Amino acid sequence: MRLQSIDVAHIIYRKPDYKELPKMISSREISRDLLLEYLNTLLKPEIFDDYCPNGLQIEGKTKIVKIAFAVSATVDSIEKAIQEHADALIVHHGLFWKFHGPKTITGPFAKRVKPLIEHNINLFGYHLPLDGHLEIGNAARLAKRLGMTTLQPFGAGKMHGSFMGVKGQLATHAQALAEILEKTVQHPVMLATPSPSKRITSIGIITGGANSQWQLALKDGLDAYITGEMSEHDWHEARESDIVMLAGGHHATERFGIQALMAKVEEQFNVPCVFIDSENPA
Repeated sequence: MRLQSIDVAHIIYRKPDYKELPKMISSREISRDLLLEYLNTLLKPEIFDDYCPNGLQIEGKTKIVKIAFAVSATVDSIEKAIQEHADALIVHHGLFWKFHGPKTITGPFAKRVKPLIEHNINLFGYHLPLDGHLEIGNAARLAKRLGMTTLQPFGAGKMHGSFMGVKGQLATHAQALAEILEKTVQHPVMLATPSPSKRITSIGIITGGANSQWQLALKDGLDAYITGEMSEHDWHEARESDIVMLAGGHHATERFGIQALMAKVEEQFNVPCVFIDSENPA
């Protein structure tokens, strides 16, 4: 394709093949609408029955020249996005959740919302769509770092075609998997197992707060299940069910997806991007 003969505006209007788009744009600037369209096309939020609105949560500048990424939209990540002069902040955990119900813009919530509006920063949030994506999802990226193979969708959502995680193969044992996971996520790991030497060949992963979903791994006949959090009763029930369960931290297990999304966006649009890794021991 010869770039000299292409009308860029016409191509954008006709919804181009995003793999070709960087070759067509010379300036390091994109529109908010084009970024939103790209993210929605990549992550397909419409197929998920989620606990939050996915996509653009707070509208800011129409032109974007720098993008910040973080696991969660917190005071810390928002302040750092402002310091970085970012025009957009893309996160896994946004600001609006169905279980919170209607909220007044006061207290800690105001400390997050007001700076974004005052600095005209766009806030994008993608929750379940970023968890289960087979290429850049939290579970898939963690699985690949652990050395798992033959990855498949795992943890079917309420809507057809939506999944919360992945499952795959890895030959190891319970204690060794805990040590590998701790080194990978750089976070203390909780291990529930009938025996530290229990052999493992198959693992299911749903990152974050999917405490009770170990039962899906058990139903699928998997040897182990990895997530971010573990409750008291899940620790007992998992090991009593003869399945290995590991929790590596909610925040720690969900850094990899947003970082992979950042790399994808940076390559796609050739705009400066920065990852903000806020402290969170949970």
